[in-house]
Amino acid sequence: MNAQSMPELVISDADFLRFRDHFYRKTGIHFEPGKRYYVDKRLQERMKALGYESFRDYFNHLRFDRDQELQALTNLMTVNETYFFREVYQLHCLVNSLMDEVAARKQPGERIRIWSMPCSSGEEPYSIAMMLLEEWANLSNWDVEILASDIDTAALDKARQGRYEQRAVHSVPTHYLQRYFTPDFNAGRKQYQLKDDIRDSVGFTRVNLNLPAEVRQMGRMDIIFCRNLLIYFDELSRRQAAERLYEVLRPGGFICLGHSESMSRISPLFRARKFPDALVYQK
Repeated sequence: MNAQSMPELVISDADFLRFRDHFYRKTGIHFEPGKRYYVDKRLQERMKALGYESFRDYFNHLRFDRDQELQALTNLMTVNETYFFREVYQLHCLVNSLMDEVAARKQPGERIRIWSMPCSSGEEPYSIAMMLLEEWANLSNWDVEILASDIDTAALDKARQGRYEQRAVHSVPTHYLQRYFTPDFNAGRKQYQLKDDIRDSVGFTRVNLNLPAEVRQMGRMDIIFCRNLLIYFDELSRRQAAERLYEVLRPGGFICLGHSESMSRISPLFRARKFPDALVYQK
């Protein structure tokens, strides 16, 4: 039976709860009942793609497929809508305050490490790279490494390609757009291709924040951008995530959260620091 002729795939309340608990254990992402329609549609999409007519059979496949199906489903479930220079005030804080403070604690020749996660399709880490090149006067004196990660492998593939639609670059300053992007037309649509020097300045890798071993493999960090991720976690997962990020931050390191997130309500491990441009959290 092909996908077009398959009957409507029904996901019961018990099925939804069973999947939700499994996905939460694997990813830390918790789906509220209000997300039921969104979740059901994506589960049905995967069931049709694999030819399963019952949730029970699909769920058994999901549990025993060595995480390949979990990754495919995660790519569908995660939201990757973002754009360049989002919440730009934090990028101003980075170049006006955080970088100099981090550098002051370093020995000559030491590397400054910045981690962007979840990086989605790359707009945030590439914005960080451009901002450092344009706005941090001491960049030539330091070796700065920018790492970016996401749980969504499809988003990471797009990030590595560095090709974006108009809506992604609407907040990019004109001189940045001219300096770091090459306009291109694809199927009649204007797109923007990041130039190789910027693409090569960011290293991308898959990391599941819910798995401590994967977080530790990233090594020690000086600054972490973790914006608009913890809002998808429940209270326990948020606290555990904060503890893992605290562990990999070097003493005195900083973490930047999204504008609607507050580390003070999540964990006592960090102290709030108010800089002229933004509020950030420090180890």
